[in-house]
Amino acid sequence: MKKTVLSAKGLCKSFAHNGGQSHILSHIQLDLFEKDFTVVMGASGSGKSTLLYALSGMDRPTSGTVLYGKKDLAAASENELSRLRQTEFGFIFQQIHLVGNLSLLENVLVCGYLDKSRSAAETCRRANELMDRMGISEVKDHIPSKVSGGEQQRCAIARAVINKPKLLFADEPTGALNRKNTFEVLNLLNELNGEGQSILMVTHDIKAAIRATRLLYLEDGKITGELSLPAYRSEDEKSRETQVNAWLTSLEW
Repeated sequence: MKKTVLSAKGLCKSFAHNGGQSHILSHIQLDLFEKDFTVVMGASGSGKSTLLYALSGMDRPTSGTVLYGKKDLAAASENELSRLRQTEFGFIFQQIHLVGNLSLLENVLVCGYLDKSRSAAETCRRANELMDRMGISEVKDHIPSKVSGGEQQRCAIARAVINKPKLLFADEPTGALNRKNTFEVLNLLNELNGEGQSILMVTHDIKAAIRATRLLYLEDGKITGELSLPAYRSEDEKSRETQVNAWLTSLEW
């Protein structure tokens, strides 16, 4: 039986709009499980990113609960949420958000030093190991503007996982990348998931979605479809894409 890492109950999110309320998420019931690669798909405006932000504590829901262990993130203090984001959760975004005047290695180290359970020397070793694994050791001393978008995103992945998060959140992580860099980033995410990393990713890209072990479809703020897949293998890519396309068509995507 899979172990739940995070659970949402009755999750709603609304915004004031033109004198009324715009309902983005509507009574979401969702469990995220350890070692799953969960991907959320849906049309633009369906609430995908809003759901990711609400689940991760980056935004507060209008109502409902988000349980991480025994802690309700919807009711947690800003300090509690900050500590979780520093040590328990990892984040990758389409807009990469590296610090422009720091080298790639320094961008990773800044996050690594937030984990006080390791010595500075251990953090430095782990950061360099991640640089090597991400294939960016040769450019680790460069500032972000001097490397490619793919290299920047691989640095962002290293930054996101340096503290060994329980859950990795990814919001359209390949949305600004070319085909080659998209492939490399997705391969890294699959490798991490194969080692037990739990991942929640939002995407509109079928090539990215087929990497999932669990697909969710969001429509008008509600989860209206779910599809389970075996662990990704490159030789199955075409058949997985056919299966996912058929599933999306059935949902009138």
